[in-house]
Amino acid sequence: MMTESRKTGRNREAMSGIGFRLMSLMFRIRNMVNPPGELLNEIGIDDGMVVVDYGCGPGSYIKDASAMVGAAGMVYAVDIHELAIASVRKLIQKEGLKNVVPVQANGYTSSIEDHTADLIYALDMFHAIGDPDAFLTELHRIVKPGGMLVIDDGHQPREAAKEKILHSGLWEITEERDAFMRCTPAETE
Repeated sequence: MMTESRKTGRNREAMSGIGFRLMSLMFRIRNMVNPPGELLNEIGIDDGMVVVDYGCGPGSYIKDASAMVGAAGMVYAVDIHELAIASVRKLIQKEGLKNVVPVQANGYTSSIEDHTADLIYALDMFHAIGDPDAFLTELHRIVKPGGMLVIDDGHQPREAAKEKILHSGLWEITEERDAFMRCTPAETE
């Protein structure tokens, strides 16, 4: 019996289409209990920011992030799954979001230009990353100097998530909250 899956850059297996649809349903239920805007308020998105939702999935945070950055800001919605990008495109059209750009990643590589983002958030996905160093290198490439990464544990122990972040040598954890860690780019030579 063959299962539905596909390979994406760096031989990473993407979630099956059925798995993605089930995840999307679970996120809709989660969002009724924990509205996405509440977490984004805690993260601290301001008007005019360039924000990257890396691993955006079905786009749970996109509408609120778009409103928070306003007309002067931009939100990049990045994911490896084509159904995620299709979902974000539907949301853009349905809600008239003019400051959201969907970006299909190839493995851990996106087409976002170097030093673009004021803030990157990667929520509920870090556990699925097979090569944390490559992933964190990509995020480091697209964040502006002085920018910030907000990342949660992603269904793994906090210590495991911290170890992966610090092992990259590219990020310093500057704050830990129950819901996430706030990181800044480390000084590199």
